[in-house]
Amino acid sequence: MSLTAPPAQIDTDKLMSFVFRAVDEVGATLNAALVVMGDKLGYYRDLAEYGASTPAQLAERTQTAEPYAREWLNAQAAGGYVTYDPATKRYTLPPEHALAMTDPDSAAFLPGFFQIALGTVHDTQHIVDAARSGAGYGWHQHGSDVHVGCERFFRPSYHANLVGSWIPALEGVEEKLRTGALVADVGCGHGASTVLLAQAFPDSTFVGSDYHAESIETARARAAEAGVDNARFEVASAGEFGGRGYDLVAMFDCLHDMGDPVGAARRVREAIADDGTWMIVEPMAGDHVEDNLNPVGRAYYGFSTLLCTPSSLSQDVGLALGTQAGPARIRDVTTAAGFTRFRSVAETPFNRVIEARP
Repeated sequence: MSLTAPPAQIDTDKLMSFVFRAVDEVGATLNAALVVMGDKLGYYRDLAEYGASTPAQLAERTQTAEPYAREWLNAQAAGGYVTYDPATKRYTLPPEHALAMTDPDSAAFLPGFFQIALGTVHDTQHIVDAARSGAGYGWHQHGSDVHVGCERFFRPSYHANLVGSWIPALEGVEEKLRTGALVADVGCGHGASTVLLAQAFPDSTFVGSDYHAESIETARARAAEAGVDNARFEVASAGEFGGRGYDLVAMFDCLHDMGDPVGAARRVREAIADDGTWMIVEPMAGDHVEDNLNPVGRAYYGFSTLLCTPSSLSQDVGLALGTQAGPARIRDVTTAAGFTRFRSVAETPFNRVIEARP
């Protein structure tokens, strides 16, 4: 008796539909590099400023070679990022696209998203090797496009939401910050969140920490550039950050990256005041796989496979929550550490904000 399954009936139309979808996917993959290229060469900013342009005009103004400008423009036109007028042979960046590609303070700013994606993909071979061995690959092992791109992607959302809506959504926190609170920003990276909070609440004191020393150097420089004198930064892991009696402990898009999130949560419980608040900002996710089968979930599952899960596995415990952990799993982490109150207080298409209290 044969145990081999009978051959599947092939629907040729479905096959070709899938093939052309894959062609589009390859174009999208290449476009991540093209967006980063256009951002670094100033192509988007130039088109936003000068409007409809020929390749020669774009190349001259940006001091780049015309063949590169020409082919880049054609690729952007084919992808719908710019429009092309055959009569004038000029390319135009629509104003809506210009906002998303050139304004770093816009919540819709996108180049950082492409930059972290490109940096992540660049290290794929390391992840292939790690998947075979079961090892991890640390955040600190990635190149600068991952670190810089991460800040450039998340900062616009923090700029648009952190002070105006996320902090007010936390019970009693805004008043404490205005009168003078002690705040820990754990896993602060380049310090974008720390600096924004320190600027908004000058009577409070902020301590940013991260295990990645190079990121802390950048955070100190960013704070100095912003003229912030009520924030300081230390190199420390989430399980070992210094101080006690914090009125607010914040973690922005980092809890799921940690090897031992429960251990980090226990350290927060030790460090927080009796009436303190733990603000956990995590990537937007539902509790079930089917909740996340959408464009945002697809991107985050990609980052989870190539960036966040390997980062967790590179550390002690290696719990590997994953980028799409969902609120139920985050609640489990907080409960295991002794927090008794937990609620989701705000959300955007990219983030969920959670309040945990003793």
